[in-house]
This record gives sequence, structure tokens and C-alpha cells, in this order.
Amino acid sequence: MKKLFASLGLMCVLWSPGLALAQDAAAPVEEFAVAATVESVATEAAVAAAAPAAEAAAPVPDKGDTTWMMVSTLLVILMIVPGVALFYGGLVRAKNMLSVLTQVMAIFCLIAILWAVYGYSLAFGDGGGMNWAIGDLSKLFLAGITPASTAATFSAGVVIPEFSFVAFQLTFAAITVALIVGGLAERVKFSALLVFALLWFTFSYLPIAHMVWATGGYLFSKGDLDFAGGTVVHINAGIAALVGAIVLGKRIGYGRDAMPPHSLPMTMIGASLLWVGWFGFNAGSNLEATGGAALAFINTILATAAAGLAWMFAEWTLRGKPSMLGVASGVVAGLVAITPAAGLVGPMGGIVLGAIAGVVCLWGVTGLKKTLGYDDTLDVFGIHGIGGIIGAIGTGIFVSPALGGVGVADYSMAGQVVTQATGVLITIVWSGVVSLVAFKLIDMSMGLRVSEEQEREGLDTGSHGERAYTL
Repeated sequence: MKKLFASLGLMCVLWSPGLALAQDAAAPVEEFAVAATVESVATEAAVAAAAPAAEAAAPVPDKGDTTWMMVSTLLVILMIVPGVALFYGGLVRAKNMLSVLTQVMAIFCLIAILWAVYGYSLAFGDGGGMNWAIGDLSKLFLAGITPASTAATFSAGVVIPEFSFVAFQLTFAAITVALIVGGLAERVKFSALLVFALLWFTFSYLPIAHMVWATGGYLFSKGDLDFAGGTVVHINAGIAALVGAIVLGKRIGYGRDAMPPHSLPMTMIGASLLWVGWFGFNAGSNLEATGGAALAFINTILATAAAGLAWMFAEWTLRGKPSMLGVASGVVAGLVAITPAAGLVGPMGGIVLGAIAGVVCLWGVTGLKKTLGYDDTLDVFGIHGIGGIIGAIGTGIFVSPALGGVGVADYSMAGQVVTQATGVLITIVWSGVVSLVAFKLIDMSMGLRVSEEQEREGLDTGSHGERAYTL
């Protein structure tokens, strides 16, 4: 009986039209459910596969670019200590040799720490409403920067480790302040110099660097071209040295007593180290090991050589003899002039810029200095100030593709020269005002100049209690 009912039930299921229709209707539902399940699995698989792809798409620093930036940073440090230190040290009198070396090295140490504490953040941070002039303190004490942090370069999607960028820019800040030493040498108080370095770095270097190089900075937005620091470094420092020399007054016996350099071989060594280190300064400013860096590299050779020869032949013509100091000074003038133009002008444009700088800077340290009567001890303004102005204005001319330059968007020679001149003028005024206020405040509060007795004795023993040379 049970078997009969089972058979009947089975037959009903197989032959019942209603049940057959229900079964037919259920078939598409099942197929849809299966398809949805397959699609869901496929979507999850696609998402899972896309996650690593998205991570891989994030910009990763190239090892070659990273290595180049670290090497460039080391080269700029070579420019400061020992480059600037020996170049300046050889030019002063023997009794002041160690004072200059101490000043340069101490300033490098001071600015390095200030840069990490607040300098980097103010120079390259987003200043919000004040972003046209200065950054913010979001990266105070380098907060938020890790080995994984990156900084953008000039090429879209290309990055370098942010620590590399921080270190590279640190050296620019340090050498700028160290250059000012040359205008004040042989008579400035060491303590006063350190206070000035802190004030001027904070209120002159950082705003100018932000305005020229940071996104949203006033001069950056206007299209000012400064590849490696013609305005930020050289004009900025040259004006500060000129103001300081005027406020300090002339050295005792200046214009009456002979004050020849005590060691021209050291000056030549310092100039050579500057030239070598400047490849990091200029080519490193490309932020990548590419053709742009190669252009800056060749320009740093050719413009410098042209300036050295131009100064030498001009001096030879005027004075009857070419001097080693003249060639070395011309080399530095050429390095200064090509700095803002290094990665922007063609090699022939670089040669012309260098040659012009060699001749005009010779006039700056002789004719102009004599006419105005200031005692810029080591001619910081005559070489860095004037050379920087020539380079900045010249960049606007020789960046033209018609003259071999790389060109810029919507280029107009007249318009670009006006933009460059605006950057020069703003830098001169800003640095001049900050320098004057800082020097006057220090002079009124703690005094700028050593005593007459210490100046005659020499700053080596008077300020530091040691001598560069013993008999």
C-alpha cells in the first residue's frame, strides 16, 4: 500500500500541469541566482586584484633620483664647509683666519637645526591666507614626515623621498646665511653674528624662498624663474652683506693700510671646491637625474669657465697682469650668474651670461665699491649681489627657445624680463629692510662690532682664543 501511494505521488508530481508550470517558472530564478552569485564572486575577485594594482600605481621614488639627490646634498655641503670657509679664510688677514672658519661652520650647524625645527615648514608649507608670503607650522619639528613620505619633482607622477628634499633645501638655507659672513669679516662680534643669522633666516630667507619656490608663493604664481637660487640665495645674501657692511662701518685702517689676502692658495682651493660642489647646487635643483640635470651640469661648466676667462682678460687689459685671485673671483661670479638659469638656458646662452657676469662683477668689486665707499670685506655684494641680478634678468632673456633656451608657456621676452626684474626688486627691498632692522636692533641691544683692541689684535685670539698659525 505504501508503495502504491508513493507511486501515485510520484506520478502526480511528474504529470501535474500546475506543478510543471511552477517548475518551469522556478528555472529562470535559479539561473539568475547562480549568475548573480558568479558575478558577485567575480566582482570580489576584481576588487581583490585591483587593491594591489592601486597600491602599485601610487608614485614610488626612483632609486636613481634618490641617489642623485643625496649626492647633490653632499656636494652642496662641500660648498659650505670647506668651500666657502676656505675661500673666505684665505682672503682675510692671518689674524682672522680661524674666525671666518668658525663663523661659517657655526652658521651651518645653527641653520641646520632651525631648518628642522621650523624652517622647512615655513618655507614649503601651505600658509593659508598668508601663502603668498610664507608657509605654516604644520610640519613643525618635521612632524608627519616619515621614510615613506614623498615630495613632488618637476615631472608629473615622479617623486623623491621627502627627507631627501628636506636635507637638500637645508643646505641652500645654510649656504645663503653663511655667504653673508664675507661682508662683515674681521670686525663683527661672533655672538651678534649668530643672533643676526637666526633673525635674518627667519624673516628674510624663509619668506623669499617661499615666495619664489613654493606653490602659491607670490613670485612663483607670477612665473618668476629661479632654477637654483639667483634671487633666493645670491641677491638675498648679497644685499644683507651690503647693508651689514654699511651699518658696521669700515675696518680700522681701511683705505689706508694694506690688507692683502693672507693665503691665495687656500682661496684657490676654496674656489675649486665651490665649483665642484656647485654641480650639486645647480644640477641637483632639477630634483631628478634626467636631461634637465644634464643641461644644468654642462651650463655649470661652460658659464663658469666663460666668466673666469672674461674676468681674467678684462683685468689683464686694465692692470697689465692677470691674477689668480681674478680668475677665482670670475669663476665664482660665473657660478652665481648661471644659478637661476642653469636648467633653463642653452649652453651658448650660459656662456654669454657667464662672460657678462665676469666683466660686470669685476667692475662691481672695483669701480662701484670705490665710488660708493663701503667696506664689503670679501665682496659679497659685488659678486653675489650683482652676479645674481645679472643671472636673474638674463634668465628671462636666454630662456627663449630662439636663443637655445627651454622656453616657458606663453613666453614673451619682454614680459618675462619684467617678471624677473620684479623678483629682483622684491628680493632687494625685502632683504634690505629685514637686514637693516635686524642689524640695528642687535647693535642697540648687544653691539655688532668688536672692540678696537680686539679688531687690531685679530678675531682669532680676541674672539676665539686660538691662532690659525704658530711660528
